[in-house]
Amino acid sequence: MNRTDLQSLSRQRRREAAALLRARHFPGAYYLVGYAVECALKACIARQTRRFDFPSKQIVQKVFVHDLEVLVKVAGLKADLDRDLRANESLEVNWAIAKDWSEESRYRLDITRAQARDLYSACTSRRNGVLLWVRQRW
Repeated sequence: MNRTDLQSLSRQRRREAAALLRARHFPGAYYLVGYAVECALKACIARQTRRFDFPSKQIVQKVFVHDLEVLVKVAGLKADLDRDLRANESLEVNWAIAKDWSEESRYRLDITRAQARDLYSACTSRRNGVLLWVRQRW
């Protein structure tokens, strides 16, 4: 999978999350919009990969995680994110919601409409959404 694939996957999962939200399938919507952010961050990491370079084992192990905060660090975006969070209260609130997403949510059936809508909004807001912030760097 390459950077373009990850970008496409991020967009597709966001669209699927929107469809599930409209269909009132809140656990699936919650999981997929978080997964869209994960794929977007992995696209940022892929951008750093040079053709024919063999990555270190340590980097590879860090990439195969589902923790958004870890992926921000591996992508080299932590300093930018911290700076932008300090400067933008809305982005800070959205990141606070998004960073708590976990791939374990795929097993949860108790995600409420409010939780799904909050995460979806935090990720997809056109002005201060987490996906917008990441996509500006992928």
